[in-house]
Amino acid sequence: MTENDNATEAVEPDIQIDPIKMQAFRNKLDGQQNMPMGLAAGIIAAIIGGAIWAAVTVATKYQIGWMAIGVGALVGYAVRIFGKGVASSFGVTAAACALLGCAFGNLLSTCGFIAIQESASFFSIIQTVFAKPGLVTDIFKETFNPMDLLFYGIAMYEAYSFAFRQITEEELVELTVDK
Repeated sequence: MTENDNATEAVEPDIQIDPIKMQAFRNKLDGQQNMPMGLAAGIIAAIIGGAIWAAVTVATKYQIGWMAIGVGALVGYAVRIFGKGVASSFGVTAAACALLGCAFGNLLSTCGFIAIQESASFFSIIQTVFAKPGLVTDIFKETFNPMDLLFYGIAMYEAYSFAFRQITEEELVELTVDK
């Protein structure tokens, strides 16, 4: 080993976490969690993400699967910011909202294509579809593609991954044992 090899080796700092500070910090984080706000933000983000997905799909006349990543990330960040969650239930909530957002986007896309084909108003098609819930089921049966499962899964993974509150470096420093 040369002298340069030794110089490039990373030195890991010896960090010791104070258990009393850590417990107080966990209690603080638990107290900041807000599932109703996280859920509301996740639903709103899912609706917005689904609408964007549909707009892009109808405009390009092509379903772009990577839009699922965007829906998942948007939902995950919304749940993180507004829910401030550290419990796994926040990730599960975000994943469920992302799934609904993707399904909503596919439904809106189909309504957009029907509106174009029938030379009808998009909003009249939406009104008709939502007035008859059986139509929603029929649309999903007719338009389902196994690749949808892949995209939905990606969106759910992204949402779950991004849903948790991040601990800052400053917060970590506050948890260390005073030397």
